[in-house]
Amino acid sequence: MTNPTQEHAQPDGRAVRVEGFAPRVPAARRGEKAPFGKPGRPVSGSPFMFGFTAALGVLSAWLLVQALTVTASALILIVVSLFLAVGLNPAVRRLEERGLRRGAAIGMVFAAVIGFFVLFGVAVVPALSQQTGQFVEQLPAYIEQLLANPGVRELDQRFGLLQRVQDYLLSGNMGTQVFSGLLGAAGVVVSVLFSALTVLILTLYFLASLRSITGLGYRLVPKSRRERVRLLGDEVLRRVGGYVAGNLIISLIAGVTSFLFLSIAGVPYALPLAIIVAVTDLVPLIGAAIGAGVASIVGFFVSMPVGIACLVFFIAYQQVENYLIAPRVMKTSVDVPAAATIVAALIGGALLGIVGALLAIPVAAAIQLILAEVVLPRQESH
Repeated sequence: MTNPTQEHAQPDGRAVRVEGFAPRVPAARRGEKAPFGKPGRPVSGSPFMFGFTAALGVLSAWLLVQALTVTASALILIVVSLFLAVGLNPAVRRLEERGLRRGAAIGMVFAAVIGFFVLFGVAVVPALSQQTGQFVEQLPAYIEQLLANPGVRELDQRFGLLQRVQDYLLSGNMGTQVFSGLLGAAGVVVSVLFSALTVLILTLYFLASLRSITGLGYRLVPKSRRERVRLLGDEVLRRVGGYVAGNLIISLIAGVTSFLFLSIAGVPYALPLAIIVAVTDLVPLIGAAIGAGVASIVGFFVSMPVGIACLVFFIAYQQVENYLIAPRVMKTSVDVPAAATIVAALIGGALLGIVGALLAIPVAAAIQLILAEVVLPRQESH
């Protein structure tokens, strides 16, 4: 019986035959009887393993959906904070270009943001509380005017409306409902304040760590495609930042213009109304109409001519903003067709409400960039 041999390659390329060595072959493959029985078919191809693997996949997908549902509110806060950080980053970079350190630049930008919120609270809250107090004081006069109306008097004689209202006021149900309503309103206010504080803290963190976050994201991409992904990612971030900065400039112009008009027209609380117009103008499609409606309603409380003048002013200003101001401000940052803007805002609003409407346009701009630079050239090459 000859000794088995095997060839080994040496560093110089020569093959050397080694006597007396052979790899061990399983007994079943050599035709001999296996000591532990004949091996069966691989388990991976059995229907049981297929069903078990499919069940695990369905269970994992269900758990992922449940986790996203539970953490949806937290994820929205994170996305909004990241969006604000990307939007505020161009202002920080401009301050850095003027010689400030990044920490000092972030501090200045955040001081301006916090100052705006403080101004909003100082201007709106006292006016709102004063208006509420005046309404409560004048409520008996409103009721007397209502009772002097012949139509209301006739309805009271037919259906006993005043008696029902009196019985409701004297019963304990009203107190219980008012108390529960106050508790619900207090809970909403606390939740809004907590969410705003969370967004501010996360925005500050993301803004300070934006370079490291984007650098880590680019390192996750294969090296052969990293440079192109980095260029596209930087352009997307530039467009998002330009959109936020441009939107803030447009809202500032709307607020200043509204304040000047309301002050000249003699509408009370011109500053709070102008701030409301500026804040609501940030929301695409419906935001400007909401702010104009609030200011016009206050104008109608002053007099009918003042209210009509407010309506005419805001309708004319919206045309100027849509066709003159917005195109000039946004031409260097976000260039999205009007139809795509409307569709994106509608879809974003349906998915995430006001937050989705705010994020829809920069997301549409990013998708447009990826289509123009990646998808369409690839389709043309085939």
